[in-house]
Amino acid sequence: MGLRSFAADLLPAALNLRPRGFGVDALPQQTPETYAGLSETLQYLSKADQKRVLEAFRFADGAHLGQFRASGKPYITHPVAVAGLCAAWKLDVQAIMAALMHDAMEDCGITKIELIERFGAPTAELVDGLTKLDKLQFNTREESQAESFRKMLMAMSRDVRVILIKLADRLHNMRTMEAMAAHKRTRIARETLDIYAPIAHRLGLNQVYRELQELAFKLLHPWRHAVLAKALERARGTRRDIVDRVRREVEEAFAEHKLKAEINGREKTTYSTYRKMREKHDGFASVNDIFGFRIIVGDLRDCYWAMGILHQLYKPVPGRFKDYIAIAKANGYQSLHTTLVSPLGTPVEFQMRTEAMHAVAEKGIAAHWIYKVDPTGQLGAAPQPNATPAGVAPRHANGKPGKSGGEPAPMDTAAVGALWLQSLMDIQDETRDSAEFLEHVKIDLVPEAVYVFTPKSKILALPRGATPIDFAYAIHSDVGDHTVAAKVNGDAVPLRTPLASGDVVEVITSPSAKPNPGWLNYVRTGRARSKIRHYLKTMESEESRALGEQMLSQALRAEGLTLPSADPNDSAAALLWQQLARISGNRGRQELLVDVGQGRKVAVIVAKRLAQLMSDRGTRPNAVALTLSRFGTDDSTPTQGAVFIDGSYDTTVSLASCCRPIPGDAIAGYLGKGEGLLVHTTECRVGRKLHSRDSERWLHVEWAETPVRAFETAVVVQVRNGKGVLAQVAQAVAHAEADITHLDMGEEAASDSAELKLRVAVRDRVHLAEVMRSMRRAAFVMRVWRVKP
Repeated sequence: MGLRSFAADLLPAALNLRPRGFGVDALPQQTPETYAGLSETLQYLSKADQKRVLEAFRFADGAHLGQFRASGKPYITHPVAVAGLCAAWKLDVQAIMAALMHDAMEDCGITKIELIERFGAPTAELVDGLTKLDKLQFNTREESQAESFRKMLMAMSRDVRVILIKLADRLHNMRTMEAMAAHKRTRIARETLDIYAPIAHRLGLNQVYRELQELAFKLLHPWRHAVLAKALERARGTRRDIVDRVRREVEEAFAEHKLKAEINGREKTTYSTYRKMREKHDGFASVNDIFGFRIIVGDLRDCYWAMGILHQLYKPVPGRFKDYIAIAKANGYQSLHTTLVSPLGTPVEFQMRTEAMHAVAEKGIAAHWIYKVDPTGQLGAAPQPNATPAGVAPRHANGKPGKSGGEPAPMDTAAVGALWLQSLMDIQDETRDSAEFLEHVKIDLVPEAVYVFTPKSKILALPRGATPIDFAYAIHSDVGDHTVAAKVNGDAVPLRTPLASGDVVEVITSPSAKPNPGWLNYVRTGRARSKIRHYLKTMESEESRALGEQMLSQALRAEGLTLPSADPNDSAAALLWQQLARISGNRGRQELLVDVGQGRKVAVIVAKRLAQLMSDRGTRPNAVALTLSRFGTDDSTPTQGAVFIDGSYDTTVSLASCCRPIPGDAIAGYLGKGEGLLVHTTECRVGRKLHSRDSERWLHVEWAETPVRAFETAVVVQVRNGKGVLAQVAQAVAHAEADITHLDMGEEAASDSAELKLRVAVRDRVHLAEVMRSMRRAAFVMRVWRVKP
């Protein structure tokens, strides 16, 4: 079942629709190990579906016959336990069968075709999504792991039951890890903490999230876990009196106002305490002074009513109130949070939510099945056309809040999950490398969020530390690609500015703008990072192709020929390009030209091959062009012609940082292997040394008549120390219509004079001379000279 089939259909509003005996307690610690134990958890399925589960069990039992776990137990106990955890979420029959057979393809040689024939395509697809890829396909374990994660997450984006089964699998493995070798325990625990626990949190599965964190922490740092666990146990005993007093006073206040509520203490986990100690660089006593209560009430209005009663009872701590009902978290979590000061001056945290919100907070996306299974075992029907929007209180005609058929449905966690899963698809579309894909996903799993507004008051949830660039890409990739500036709360800000909750963000775009590689240093979302990288790679490929075409054309001109047509309808030219690409070891014309532009193929050699192919087809060199190309220039490498530098190539042509050439300088180009074209001045000592070692890779390059941008070069300004010196130099540069792009004042002790090392952006040598003359006229300037290596 795909996400689209339930994206708008998560929980019924009325609490009396909960299955009998269902609560949001922790997942069962004692999972079944036999089919008899499993069958007791499957009573919510129809008799026909229970028979299908039994058939899947027998198939899995036969497939795993003779296999044992590291603990010595029969291997089948693990799939049965995983199916038991899935049954606790009330997953459907296909998911239970897939849980029983999730290792059959990977460990037992069962094929997908066999599963389709016996259990149907949907179940087979689930099992296939849970199966790791063949390790023999990859060079390293890391590569295999990254590609397997990619496969699983893509299967999850099509059917979220894949990740639910996988999380149940990982949870049971983590619970039974004692028999594993130490190095395997450490690797699996680290993987769990980095990948699986954040995925559980991202999908709102907070019970699984907390338990996976605890188990991983215990395996990674057993001594720290033991010490903190003992400290927490002691702390619970010492503060029991204050907890009981606060609970009693809250219950009395609610009874006085006739508010029905369930009050539960909220315990901190060992790992959350440890993480807070590390983040705050503080001791146990400092981070353990806050204890909390969770208050569960009947409907949405009672949440705010309960908060008002509490604020009358105790003084609230300023700045510690958060309304996650009006603005839900990215994973669909909804509650009111407030921190109050108890009678003994101790901070006390309270969370107010309805029972349905509590179910979503604990079960997340899995709550869909818990709430929507009918007696036949099928998923419930879609919501009614006039249903109240999720998270919005119904209103009477007079505009006042009212019940109107019960409590409003909580945040649509499935829809929230669908949004994140769609973002995975977007990242997948832009990323072909598995390791890079996994890196983007890890970034996107950050649970901390800020909530910002568009100028039209639309709310967007972004990771903490997100910038206007992340905001722009969250709106649309075209907006992100063409961003030039941003305003936050009406004020212009740098694009690297971290956003805060409540900010109103406006992005300013320009049709000519394009992504800056420097953005990768501070964007936080996987979507923004993958979009920027994809654009830069595409741009690099296109620029390399254009440069390669120019170089090959000029090299072929030295043979007295012109490039064949690129028109795919020209069959003769297309066949010629196909033969040339095959001879050169490329898949096609595009790839060949990119290789030439990036220096992986030498233009002269490719041109000679092309000339030979053209000659075989009867094409003869143009005698006039051949004569001019050989004798019309005194260049040391005339057969390659000249590549013109106009500043339009951002990735395939770069200017050497040692000599920083500008238009007007005599230049030469070095074509490194896979590095593109590097331009030096002919006077550059670094370039000369490189030429003496590898002269064959040097090309004749010239400045274009009309460069499209300014070029940086380095100058040194010797000045007398005094007030306003820097301002005078900057004013002189600005007066000459140039820009200072970098300034280095050195770390020498103050003296009568100092040297300022500047990088200035100028049009050409004439413009540089004007800038230097302008600086020399400043009163404090003693000398100005250009840096030459």
